[in-house]
Amino acid sequence: MSFAHPLWLVLGVVLALAFLAAAHAASRRASASALAYSDLAFFESATKQRMDPALAIALACALGIAALGAALAGPRFFASVPVRGGAVVLCVDTSGSMRATDVDPTRAAAAAAVRAFVDGVPDGTRVAIVAFSSGAGLVQPLTDDKDAARDAIGRIPPPNGGTAIGDALATAARALPQSGKRAIVLITDGVNNLGVDPQGVAQQLGANGIEIDTVGIGTNDSGQLVPGTNVAATIDEDALRQLASSAHGAYARANDAGTLRAHLAALANSTTTEKKRVDAALPVALAGGVVLVLALGGAMLAGRFP
Repeated sequence: MSFAHPLWLVLGVVLALAFLAAAHAASRRASASALAYSDLAFFESATKQRMDPALAIALACALGIAALGAALAGPRFFASVPVRGGAVVLCVDTSGSMRATDVDPTRAAAAAAVRAFVDGVPDGTRVAIVAFSSGAGLVQPLTDDKDAARDAIGRIPPPNGGTAIGDALATAARALPQSGKRAIVLITDGVNNLGVDPQGVAQQLGANGIEIDTVGIGTNDSGQLVPGTNVAATIDEDALRQLASSAHGAYARANDAGTLRAHLAALANSTTTEKKRVDAALPVALAGGVVLVLALGGAMLAGRFP
């Protein structure tokens, strides 16, 4: 939390402490005067009292004064709030390398966990799906119909061909609106071998306010080959980190279907929220005013003021 005018907060605290000091001094004078004319029974009763009501009222008044000072100081904080009309494109790698079994059960089967993302986005968020291998194609245009998005997952083609990550990002960008909260979630092993340069596309998208979050799927130390080839099953994490960094996103790695589902469920929330500055002056002022009114009301009912 920060304050636009912190001197008001300092003044409020000083006034609250001064009020407490004055109330305490008044209470001591009143107690001394009462004890001077009391008998032993009254003295014993007074010393057994755990909390002086006047002190409790004074504390409440001081708290109210401090709260009003804090309100005048202009308190504000940043909070993540849901974005209305957000748009996200899921880019799913369907190249031949996704047949590798270094991820349990297979890379392709794990990638089917994109359903977790669709399930997790807030209602009203528009989701599109792009599948890519040697080229990229739009499987599902932007829709806020979750059932339609889930059905589209079943139409993602089986693994085959090369990997054109740059083409996938460009296709996803064309599916997004020109403004608003926009994000691309890229699920791939990051090993690009066809199409336009992914890094160049990512930089352009980042400059246009489109976030790219990358989820790496695969391993580098399994010793396995991509089925039907003599190519080792690998993952290019450095490339995926660079893509995310270029477009204000984040990178995460998944070694199995469960981890991928967890990452996608988290992204369903983070890609559909944004940080906004919230002004807390009014609620703090109301709270301080209520405390003061209650404290003064209690003092009147008790027939005494602190």
